[in-house]
Amino acid sequence: MSEIISTTEIARKYVMGSETIHALKSISIKINKGEYVAFMGPSGSGKSTLMNIIGCLDTPSSGQYILNNNDVSNLSESELAEIRNKEIGFVFQTFNLLPRSTSLENVALPLIYAGYSKSDREERAEAALRGVGLEDRGSHKPNELSGGQRQRVAIARALVNDPSIILADEPTGNLDTKTSYSIMELFEDLHKKGNTIIMVTHEEDIAKYAHRIIRLRDGLIESDEINEDIMSVEKLTASV
Repeated sequence: MSEIISTTEIARKYVMGSETIHALKSISIKINKGEYVAFMGPSGSGKSTLMNIIGCLDTPSSGQYILNNNDVSNLSESELAEIRNKEIGFVFQTFNLLPRSTSLENVALPLIYAGYSKSDREERAEAALRGVGLEDRGSHKPNELSGGQRQRVAIARALVNDPSIILADEPTGNLDTKTSYSIMELFEDLHKKGNTIIMVTHEEDIAKYAHRIIRLRDGLIESDEINEDIMSVEKLTASV
């Protein structure tokens, strides 16, 4: 498997007045193309800071981050924005949909920045909505959709640019239990199609869908383990 993410001793500190906060101390991880990984940890563990760096929303104070063979450790804001739009599909807890735009318009948004023509944007956005089972909701605005449908629109938007990785930050945080599980089943389907998924969550029952769980505490990796439960089910399915 080819490596898509490699961090070497990345650290991130924030200076707040006279205080220096070490959000990440020394993080070295490697993630291969097609993996499904969850970052877990209590509040203040550094998982959100790590996600922001991996998502090119922030840069490390020290250390190196290689994304898809590009060293993105010291890029400018505009260079990071270009990498984000090309390489990463974001899914947020709060959906982050434009309230006055239709589902189709919301999904097509990243394609505007990527320079696609209007007809190409519509075609790709329709295909992405179809991929999440919402082909009949393209003309609906967010307030006409359920929470689960809104998150599916957000996932379609994350997929529309065919990114290298899908980065999901607490993707079920605003959903009820039943809807949460249906969204996690959608992520599992996307993973089976070959997508690389990185998810940040503090919920054990959501993390168990991932195939690898990296736990953080106090800015360091506490553990990095394969999810044996998922793997044993997959092996059993494959042998049947």
